[in-house]
Amino acid sequence: MVKNANAPCDLMLFGALGDLAQRKLFPALYQLERAGLLAQGSRILAIARTKATTADVREQLFEKLRYHVKDSEFDAGVANAFLQRVDYLLLDFTDPEGYGALREWRDEPNNELIVYMATPPSMYGVIARNMKATSCCNEKTRVVVEKPIGHDLESSRVINDELGEVYHENQLFRIDHYLGKETVQNLIALRFANNLFASQWDQNHISHVEITVAESVGIEGRWGYFDQAGQIRDMIQNHLLQLLCLMAMDPPADLSADSIRDEKVKVLKALKRITPDMMDRYVVRGQYTAGTSNGKPVPGYLEEEDANKGSATETFVALKAEIDNWRWSGVPFYIRTGKRLPEKLSQIIIHFKPAPHYIFDPDQKHLANNKLIIRLQPDEGMALKILTKDQGLDKGMRLRQGPLELTFSETFEAERIPDAYERLLWEVMKGNQYLFVRRDEVEYAWRWVDEIIANWRDSGEPPKRYAAGTWGPVASIAMITRDGRSWYEDA
Repeated sequence: MVKNANAPCDLMLFGALGDLAQRKLFPALYQLERAGLLAQGSRILAIARTKATTADVREQLFEKLRYHVKDSEFDAGVANAFLQRVDYLLLDFTDPEGYGALREWRDEPNNELIVYMATPPSMYGVIARNMKATSCCNEKTRVVVEKPIGHDLESSRVINDELGEVYHENQLFRIDHYLGKETVQNLIALRFANNLFASQWDQNHISHVEITVAESVGIEGRWGYFDQAGQIRDMIQNHLLQLLCLMAMDPPADLSADSIRDEKVKVLKALKRITPDMMDRYVVRGQYTAGTSNGKPVPGYLEEEDANKGSATETFVALKAEIDNWRWSGVPFYIRTGKRLPEKLSQIIIHFKPAPHYIFDPDQKHLANNKLIIRLQPDEGMALKILTKDQGLDKGMRLRQGPLELTFSETFEAERIPDAYERLLWEVMKGNQYLFVRRDEVEYAWRWVDEIIANWRDSGEPPKRYAAGTWGPVASIAMITRDGRSWYEDA
């Protein structure tokens, strides 16, 4: 049991009966309760547009917790104690008159107030203005908003301006749930606490970097949202660019939120523009066709339920990113993400340059570069591929490649690895912003991505096809092969 390190808080959760809240947020809050991290006196107001009583909602949430929490971690007594913190309010988010009930619920105004908007971004400004008009918030209120922050630079500015009319930047917690993953946080410790890596982290020692976030599923009923967004907006603009920033940023002055975010912004500002004449060599977009997934036939993107048969939305993107600064000059970052790929996988591969003078078997020279493999999912951990002599009297000085491996679930088997949302909610309660995205990060990321999207639109070229269950279009292999390299699983 961990002792509380935060003050009691009131959490107002807008969109409390939606998929995100029931699949991720309430299970995360339950785990904080289970770990003894929810301060005594903390309360939750579940807010939605469905007619129901508090008793109805508590009963529904109990069943959702039983379903989404692992059997080994579900405790009915803890769940019931947690749900006693939950009240329910029926509210039309657009009706200013209804917000008076929020103020009445705050009978403990000394509690810290957290407002979590698990709603469409179009509601952020509406909720913020209504909260202000009815004096439901103050300058200490912390506000959590989910991605996407807009669908391009212009719309992101509109949303951020609406929030900025009511809240200061130090009150806003923009969530990218990848930043809450244990391994992602470990990137900072790995890079800056270990001189073994810190001294090698530049263009003198690293040849290239791969970042892959693969999904084996299709769009899972999210057609309406996904066909408007596409893979580049849904994944690259936020998750993958955040991973790139953490891999490429210079050491921050300290671990404060703004020190870390200042360094990430420098990386985004240094990203080399991908102009129309570079698109064929630097960017590949694809769309999956019918194929197999986990041994079962699956439909193509255009055959999914409610599909627009003429859609040119991409479900796969591979690109080559370059950073125009001293540390990374000449080091490409190959980024790849897609749906209906062979497996669910998120990993980063750091390819180190080989030793300048090679003295072993010429036929084994292709083995001569070390690789650092950072796994974000499914098995969080790290592995450093090193070369050693093969064992046996008849082997001579033949080399073999093997891993020095750290698998979190095995090494720290007594410690449960928390879900990303548990970490993020806990940091909000403590008022720490270092795992959240600042406004200028959002805007620089959109500026870079918007140019690529505009280039696609201007070219009029459709996405390249790839069969479900494969690693994307052949063109993505050609893109990296052109540089004399290959994706890790093909090597």
